[in-house]
Amino acid sequence: MSESSVTVTVKLFAAYQEAYGLPELSLEFPTGTPVVAVQEHLITEHPELKQWQNLTRFGINLEFVEAETILQDGDEVVLIPPVSGG
Repeated sequence: MSESSVTVTVKLFAAYQEAYGLPELSLEFPTGTPVVAVQEHLITEHPELKQWQNLTRFGINLEFVEAETILQDGDEVVLIPPVSGG
C-alpha cells in the first residue's frame, strides 16, 4: 500500500454476500475516495447488484454515513441492502 491509497475491509451482507460467496473483502482505493465507490466497484464486478444501488445504506466503523463520506485507511465498510423476513 502506498500513501496515495487506502485499504478497507468490506463486510458483505444479503445480496452482496450472495454475489461474492464471501463474508468480507479487502479492497484498495485511491486516497480521497468516497464510500459510494465501494458499491460502484462491487457492481462493476457483479452487475446483478445494480438493482440494490439506490436502496443500499452505507456504514463505516459501525456508524451509518452518507455516500460521499471519504474512506480512511483501515476502515470497516458495510453496505446494507434492504432485508425482509421475520
